[in-house]
Amino acid sequence: MLEAGEINIPEVLADLTAVFERYERALVSNDLAVLDELFWVDRRTIRYGLAEDLYGFDEIQAYRKARLPASLARGLKRTVITTFGANFGTASTEFIRPPHTRLGRQMQTWVRFAEGWRVVAAHVSMIGD
Repeated sequence: MLEAGEINIPEVLADLTAVFERYERALVSNDLAVLDELFWVDRRTIRYGLAEDLYGFDEIQAYRKARLPASLARGLKRTVITTFGANFGTASTEFIRPPHTRLGRQMQTWVRFAEGWRVVAAHVSMIGD
């Protein structure tokens, strides 16, 4: 059973926060190598997007390769990263892609494997107009 002191252990939280920030930089610069690196290479990895449901790393990778890398810049707000123990965490954030005003939401489930932190599940959605 997880104890309260195992939630947001400072060094674990700092480590996952740095990885999340690396992911964000890769996302807005369309750095496919880093984006691929930070997703778990497994058929059980899932990414629900704005108009696509991707099951398995291969589908996620193919989607990224095929999309147009335009209008990727965005601003984040209300980002919450929480770790549970040393090897599991979640990252949730809201985003806006100027000049649009619709609010986007992103959630990721991260697991630390021997090779490092990897996204095992992700969800992206938009709300409002």
